Amino acid sequence: MDIGFIGLGNMGAPMVRRLIEAGHRVIVYDTRQEAIGELAARGAVAARSPAEVADAAETVMASLPTPDIVLKVATGPSGVIEGKRVRRFVDLSTTGAVMAERISKLLAARNIVQIDSPVSGGVRGAEKGTLAVMVPGPRAEVAAIEPVLSVIGRVFVLGERPGLGQTMKLVNNVLSATAMAATSEAMVTGVKAGLDPRVMLDVINAGTGRNTATEDKFGKVVLPGTFNVGFAAGLMLKDVKLFLAEREVLGVPTDVIEAVARLLQITCDELGPDADFSAVVRPLERRAGVKVRAG
Repeated sequence: MDIGFIGLGNMGAPMVRRLIEAGHRVIVYDTRQEAIGELAARGAVAARSPAEVADAAETVMASLPTPDIVLKVATGPSGVIEGKRVRRFVDLSTTGAVMAERISKLLAARNIVQIDSPVSGGVRGAEKGTLAVMVPGPRAEVAAIEPVLSVIGRVFVLGERPGLGQTMKLVNNVLSATAMAATSEAMVTGVKAGLDPRVMLDVINAGTGRNTATEDKFGKVVLPGTFNVGFAAGLMLKDVKLFLAEREVLGVPTDVIEAVARLLQITCDELGPDADFSAVVRPLERRAGVKVRAG
C-alpha cells in the first residue's frame, strides 16, 4: 500500500521504519533533509512538499509537534489539501479537539477525510510497534486504514466524531504528567527526610502508590540522572494547556491539573522547553536542596 508520511522526528521516524518493514511503500517529507535521507536509505521515497506526498498516496499520515504546524501542513500552501491523489489525512499528532474539527471541515471541502488519530506510548512504543492508537472517524475510512495503523500499535476505535481521539489523548497525557509531577514532589520529600530513593520506589511499587512514573520513568531516567524519556517538557506543557482549554469549554473543574501545568511551566522557564519531560523533578530538587539519584 502507498502511504504518505509527514514529520520524521522522534516518533515519526520509527513509525515509518515499521511501515517500510511491513512492506508498505512510504512517501516521506520533513523540513530536515537529513531526516528524509536517513529513511530514503531504508527504502522510503523522498518528496519535496506535503502536497507532493499527497500527490503520491491516498492515505497521508502526519506526526508533527504543534497544532499550528499541523494546520499549515494539512491546509496551507503546498499542503496536503492541494494533493491530487489524497483521500484521507491521518493525523497522529496532538492538536486538541478544536483544531481537529477545524482541519476536518477545511479538508472536507476538498473531499478529503481527516482522521485524528493521536498515539501514546513514547519513542519506545513507536520503535516496538506497541503504541496506543486512538481513532475516531467514519467506519469505512477507519476500516481502510486499520491494518496500517496496526503496524504501529494497538488500535482503539472511539466513535465517528472528529476530535474524540484528541480528547482521549489529552486525558491520557495529563494523567501521565500528573503522575510525574506528584511522584517528583513525593520522592524529593522522602529523600530530604533521609530515605533511599531506590528503596522508596521498591516500596511504592509494591503498594498502592505505584504509577507510570514510579514503575518506569524514575528508575530508568531520574535515579541515574539521564533524563531521556524522549518527550520534551514544552510539548507536555502544550498538551496540558490544550486539555485545560477543552475542560474550560466543557465546564469541568481541574484544580490538580492546573497545578501540574504550573510545575511544567516552571520547568520550561528554568531548564528550557526542550528539556526532557522527566526533568520536572529538577526545579523541586533545587528548591529542596537534594537530588533524587542512585548509582
